[in-house]
Formats: sequence, C-alpha cells, structure tokens
Amino acid sequence: MNTQTTNTSLADFIWKNADDLWGNFKHVDFGKIILPFTLLRRLECVLEPTRDQVRETVKNMKDSPIDLGVILRTQTGYPFYNTSNYDLRSLGATRTRQNLEDYIASFSDNARVIFEQFDFANTLARMDKAGVLYKICQNFAAIDLHPDAVPERVMSNVYEHLIRRFGAEVNEAAEDFMTPRDVVHLAIELLLDPDDQMFIDNPGLIRTLYDPTCGTGGFLSDGMEHVNALRDRYSIAPVIVPYGQELEPETHAVCLASMLLKTVESDPGRDLSKNIKLGSTLSDDKLTSDKFHYCVSNPPFGKKWEQDQTAVVREHQEKGFEGRFGPKLPRVSDGSMLFLLHLLSKLETPERGGGRAAIVLSGSPLFNGNAGQGESEIRRYLLEEDVVEAIIALPTEIFFRTGIGTYIWLLSNKKPAHRKGKVQLIDATAMYEPMRKSEGNKRRRVGDDQIRQIVQMYSDFSPTRESRLFDSRDFGYRRVKVLRPLRKKIVISQEGLEALESEKAWERLTTDSRALWLKLLDREMGATHDWHWMATWLRKNSGAMISQRTVPAALIKAFQKAFGVHDPELDPVRDKSGAVIPDDDLTDFENIPLGTDIRDYMAQEVLPHAHDAYVDETFRDEYDGQVGIVGYEINFNRYFYEYQPPRDLEEIDAELKAVEAEIAAVLAEVTE
Repeated sequence: MNTQTTNTSLADFIWKNADDLWGNFKHVDFGKIILPFTLLRRLECVLEPTRDQVRETVKNMKDSPIDLGVILRTQTGYPFYNTSNYDLRSLGATRTRQNLEDYIASFSDNARVIFEQFDFANTLARMDKAGVLYKICQNFAAIDLHPDAVPERVMSNVYEHLIRRFGAEVNEAAEDFMTPRDVVHLAIELLLDPDDQMFIDNPGLIRTLYDPTCGTGGFLSDGMEHVNALRDRYSIAPVIVPYGQELEPETHAVCLASMLLKTVESDPGRDLSKNIKLGSTLSDDKLTSDKFHYCVSNPPFGKKWEQDQTAVVREHQEKGFEGRFGPKLPRVSDGSMLFLLHLLSKLETPERGGGRAAIVLSGSPLFNGNAGQGESEIRRYLLEEDVVEAIIALPTEIFFRTGIGTYIWLLSNKKPAHRKGKVQLIDATAMYEPMRKSEGNKRRRVGDDQIRQIVQMYSDFSPTRESRLFDSRDFGYRRVKVLRPLRKKIVISQEGLEALESEKAWERLTTDSRALWLKLLDREMGATHDWHWMATWLRKNSGAMISQRTVPAALIKAFQKAFGVHDPELDPVRDKSGAVIPDDDLTDFENIPLGTDIRDYMAQEVLPHAHDAYVDETFRDEYDGQVGIVGYEINFNRYFYEYQPPRDLEEIDAELKAVEAEIAAVLAEVTE
C-alpha cells in the first residue's frame, strides 16, 4: 500500500471498507466507522518503530514510582504512546472487540480522547454484533499510513476526502468541515509570506497561529509547513505554535490526531493537541485571555448564530468595545462577521509586535446591511480603525458544496507605514486552473502559479488592472434623508373610498362605525378641502366612533392617505408652528460619499430634479452627531467592472446569415 500516496486513490481505497458494511449498517454510519479507524491506523503506524521498546519499558518498570508517561513519550518521540500488547493485526478473531477496547484504553489520555469523541465504544459493539469487526480491523491493518509512506499533506487531503464523503452521506454541508487545500495554501501564503525576512533575521523566532474554526487543522498544519519549507534558509529554525477551537467533535478529533504527530524542534515533548479546544468559539471562547501573532479562519458561510445569541448579546451589552463584539451586531441569519471581530480581538497587541489575520468569507460581509445596521457598523469599525490591509476576490467554483464568490480579508493591527490608511483590493477571479475531474461544485483550483501571482500582487502593493488601492474612507458614505414639502388637498371621491377600504385602521372599526362614517362621507362627496380640514372634520364627527370618544391618530392618517391628492401648484402645507410638513410619499434617501459637502451634492444631484427638496437635519449619526447616518460598503464590481460594448449589428447579422446558409446546405443534402 506504500505506493498509494495520492489523496483520492488512498481515500477511495480506505472507503472501500464500506463494502463490508453494507447490509449491517446504514450508509450514513459509514463515516463514523471509517474515519476513526483511519486515525487509529495512522497513530498505530507512527508508534510501530518503538512498540517493542515501549512494551519492554512497561514490563520492566510497571512497579516503579517514576512517571512512566515521561519516559514513554521520550521513547516514541511523540507526546503520546500506547502500552498495549495488541495492534490491529493481532487482535484475534474470537475476542476482537474486547481486545480492541483494551488496545484503545492503553493509549495515553491525549490520544484516547480522540476515540471517545467518536463514541467509538458503541460503534465497536455494533460492529461486533454484526460480525464485521474482525474483517475491518484486518483491512486497516494492511494499509501503511506511516508519515514516511503518506506525508502529512497527503494525509490531510485524505482526511478532507473522507470527511467530504462523510458529510455527503449524512447530507451535511462539507464546507462546515473542510476548506479546499488550495484555498488553505493561498491564505497561509498571504498571511505569512510578508514575514519571511523577519524569520530569517531572527533565528529560532517563536510565533503563534490561531484558528477559531479549525476543523481538521488544515490551516494550522499548512502554517507550520510554510515555515518548515524554508528551513534551509535559517541557522536556527523558527517555530509556529498552533492553537485552535472547533465546534464539531468528529473534526476536532481529527485535528487532535494531526497535532499529536507534530513536534516543536525546540521543545520536542510538547503536546500541541492540548492547544486545540472543543466548543463554540462565539459563545464559549476557550482561549479568552490569549493573543496570537497570526489568526486564520474559514467560518461557515451564511450560518445562523442563534445558538450563540444569548452569550454574544450579553458580551456586547456588558463589555462593549472592551470585549470582542463592540460595534452593533449583525443579523442572526449570518454570523460570519462576528468571526471578523473575534479574529481582530485575538491579535497580539501592537505594543508586543501586533498581529495579522486572514479570513475566508462569502460576498455578503462586503455590502450587507444599510447605514447604521450591524453589518455596516462592523465594516465602519474595521475601516475607521484602519485594520483592513487587503481583500482578495477569489474565483467561483473553488469550494466543494457551493459555487459562490468568496473573498480573503487580510487584517492587521500594526500596518507597515506604506499601507496605513489604505486598503488594497485584488481581483483574482480569473486566476485559476480548471480541474480535470470536478469534486462536487469544485471545478477549479488556485494552482501554485496563481498563488505566487496573487501573493506577489499583494506584496507589490501597486495599482494595476487587478490590484486597486483606496483610502479607507473611500468606502464610506452618509445616508441622508431627503424630504419634499407636502403639497396635497383633500378630495372626497369614490376612488378615495375604495382606497380607504384597504387601510388597516379602517378595517379595525366595527361594522356600525364604518357605516356611520360612510354616511357622513357621502354628504361631502365631490367636495375639495385643504389638508387640515380632514383632521378637523374627523374630530368634529367623533361620535361615529360609537365605542370611543376620540378619533385615533392612525385613523386620521388613513383618511388623509385615502383622500389626499397631490397638487404641485399648491403652497407647502405647514403645521401650527409654521413649519413645512414633509410628504411621506416623496421621502427619499441619498448615499453621499464621505468628504462630499452635502449642500454641494444636493445642488448638483438632487435639486435639478426636485427643486423643493431639502435635507432632514434631525436624521443624524448616533456616533459623530452629524447629519446623515454613516455607512460603509465595498462593491468590487464598481471598481473592477469593465464595460464591454455590444457587438456591431452588421457583424451579428452576417453570422446569422452564415448559419442560415449552413442549415440550408444540410437540409439540401437530406432532401436529395
């Protein structure tokens, strides 16, 4: 099996174990069997070279007061071990389940928890009852999954493939579990590449990498590999120490297994799996007080955060900007922008060198929400705090279960001088290579050449066709409320009566009350009055309300709406104080770019079309107190769209005639 080192062929080979499960298990259960067995065999292969030595040590020192764990970890070269006399080959056919349970129980605690999270004991009992346990054990015992035969990156791809199969079987969205490897690699390159020289200049430098939605640990593994790949350039290798948190127990278990096989050269006995926590990051951050040099994440697209809502709202209200969620909160239908704020809060402080973050998001966080709403306020906070370095638009059809456009946001709380106050937008939508065989919705991949090209554009920080530079405030605007004077009269007509029938305030009246009002209105049929007459007349005839002494304001508005007729020749209607009353039907909003004088904008863009329009001075931003509510949106199409003129009609006509001639020729051949 040593030759099966490609991710799909090896994963397919492993998945063929499902053939022995048909009839005894539902297909939705296959992944819960195959994935933990894959992890078990991987750990077993890693421990195989030192198995005899560990057994001998346990035999000789079983009565010793010395902590055996320390010695055994040193012997295995990893932060875990197994003291059992069994392996998958030697479990036997008669007591397979009991021996396998003993084998798993003999792992050190940090490895045993992996199988507990899969509820593996119950799975083994079911397999034993179905009579397939021994067969599956023998199948996996024949697969060589040692890192020398299956390198870490290939194994990560195998996990990815198996989990996508697992997710598909239970009809779950695979993007909740895995990020495509090419997207992982691009995000890590963008995150770490700018600091390569720093690693060279500071031998042995230790840096932390954190993923709050770590899944199986793809981002964390890739970050460690990025630094390791440059090992020959360092006198003393730098160190990336991974940290993460994951919501799903199964994917968390895979990440734990991956971290158990990783070591830190300067501290080879360190158990990196302890840095990977289980739980919801938004409502139960397990690394509350920690800050990190690098953060990376691919939170689920468009996933509701209602299960975290109570804790998030409490933190927002009690801690404000001292907590993670200072700005207004987004709508509960999509929590991805909460992860933006979370990542920013986890960056190392600028006083201690600062931090950088990369996060993969859908297009919604770029423009969702109007001025003053949660999404816009989060963008406002990020841009006005000047922590957004760049946003890269990725090709479509690069994720397994969705073909939507996605974007990588790069954040930094300590921008280099040339990036301060600036945001770089990169259009990488055309930078991909087609896949020979699609995987779900994934028909394209960002190849190594495209990754280098994108990273280079980011590094160059120069304006090109695909790279644009903007001031942070270029994305901001003020949403100004534009009013028009009320120029209406009251005309009692049949059309007005019909309009009144659809008003809710009218529908709420009793049948008797409606009859009385209709009788009174019939006396005024055809009459024309000024605007204020309607309210006075209604109050004068309040007896028609029968059960009420006064006429509700809602009913007055309903009558005015039904019988009001616009007349541009009328003078503006004023209230008792002499102030002009605005016409609600003509109220409009204008999004005026920040830095543009509102009066100049009105003179140029509004007044030529509506000479009597004026700005509502009471419609103000709650933070800066100025007229108009501040909003921010980032519209990629506005900056990268290139107009393509329509083809010449004569050219199109010529092509149609040519096609017609070809069809006529074919028909002529058929009829001969």
